[in-house]
Amino acid sequence: MAMNERDPQITLSVLNVVEKNSHVTQRDVAKDIGIALGLTNAYLKRCIKKGLIKVQQVPANRYAYFLTPKGFSEKSRLTAEYLSQGFQFFRIARTQLMEIFETCQNRNWHNIALHGLTDISEIAVLSAQNFEVNIVGIVDKSSSLSEYSGIPILESIDELEVLDAIVITDLGDHQASLKHLSGFYPESRIFVPQILNLFEKVRMGEAET
Repeated sequence: MAMNERDPQITLSVLNVVEKNSHVTQRDVAKDIGIALGLTNAYLKRCIKKGLIKVQQVPANRYAYFLTPKGFSEKSRLTAEYLSQGFQFFRIARTQLMEIFETCQNRNWHNIALHGLTDISEIAVLSAQNFEVNIVGIVDKSSSLSEYSGIPILESIDELEVLDAIVITDLGDHQASLKHLSGFYPESRIFVPQILNLFEKVRMGEAET
């Protein structure tokens, strides 16, 4: 079966269905995804051949499907790829960032720094306009830019004299960033958008392969 532009999306859907219920039948998978039974069979066989899914026979001549560690890693990678390609990524990131900024506003933390110049930091700058917060700097020592949208880009967090809270927007190892930043500020003032956990799973999965 030839690869097509829907292939990653269908593969992701198959992995999602199997993760939710290992005792689904091929007919259940086909109905859930909305594709033909024959196509579902082909995708399941492909996932099994790639080591993403393992199959076991259970009583009553039925089969149970399980995601392998490789399957979980591939699911995370495909999910991150899907989110980063369109509006879904923007919507989720914006919702999480607005919740963070609302918390900061309620606590009277008005001067906020971002750690990492990425797509998420760009969404953060837009989202902050809806709250009584001020993005005072973006820390990214690898960037060649001196500013973004009028906001200074700095090499180190200690260059900021007035700072109430930090939002990690780095798509790399955000746990390492959190550990580093906690040497300057209490963790209660450092925020990590949940969407970064997905990218962390992808990063770790790629490191293990």
